[in-house]
Amino acid sequence: MHYEGMVIRPPSEANSILLQVTVGCSHNKCTFCGTYKGERFKIKPDERIMSDIAYAAKHFTFARRLFICDGDALIIPQKRLVTILEEINRQLPWLKRISVYANTKGIKMKSAAELEQLRELGLTLAYMGLETGDDETLKNIKKGASAAHMIEMGKKIRSAGIQLSITVLLGVAGRQRSAVHAKETGRVLSAIDPEYVGALSLMLIPGTELHDDWEAGRFEMIGSTEMLRELRIMIEHTHMTNGLFHANHASNYLPVRAKMPEDKEKTLRRIDEALSGKIQLKPEFLRAL
Repeated sequence: MHYEGMVIRPPSEANSILLQVTVGCSHNKCTFCGTYKGERFKIKPDERIMSDIAYAAKHFTFARRLFICDGDALIIPQKRLVTILEEINRQLPWLKRISVYANTKGIKMKSAAELEQLRELGLTLAYMGLETGDDETLKNIKKGASAAHMIEMGKKIRSAGIQLSITVLLGVAGRQRSAVHAKETGRVLSAIDPEYVGALSLMLIPGTELHDDWEAGRFEMIGSTEMLRELRIMIEHTHMTNGLFHANHASNYLPVRAKMPEDKEKTLRRIDEALSGKIQLKPEFLRAL
């Protein structure tokens, strides 16, 4: 397989074939993210992509999932993306799931019919970074979309029959807007009603704008207890009809995995026990991105 630059994947794609079709991120402006800094976004040549598919078909017959990376591969023009999926289906017919990162720009560029076509070709799961439902925080972190637009695009891709996994970021609003961020994120998640929500805890990365703001005193980082309170408020205000809310990423202080809505109250009680000191939080040195 041919990889360029920094290649990342969601935690749930740990055992997936990683097929890199784009390099970098077309947005690449989020203040908290240092993944693709200095990396110019590009779509890889079709010959290289087809070569990697052929390699995967020969060497990864045991794999049942394939993740199309990098940052926002859904932005690839429809005709090229269809060709890629058709070749995946032809050479790896045993796959059970094909997934992709998707930002609001990439979703907007696809019509409802085009998204349905992708789903029919096996693209059944998309990961979207919401980070926060608070418009002021979205603006501060330069996410490039409003909460209303996030809701619209989230509903659009779900309406095409593609499952949606949404990432939110605890601590990203700082101390002043922590509660607002938590409540508004719960509101947006409820409006989209995705199949999956993954909560990560902010870790400041040197070289990013948010890290610079923290060093200059313009951003106030919250601590572990405050992040846990933020998570509690967020879950309390999240109303999913049939989804999984998890906060078991390596960055989190307290592992949480809740089937919504039935596990909601039990999860809130677990967080309360942690806040009261009955459950020990993960020490700082064990956290990771």
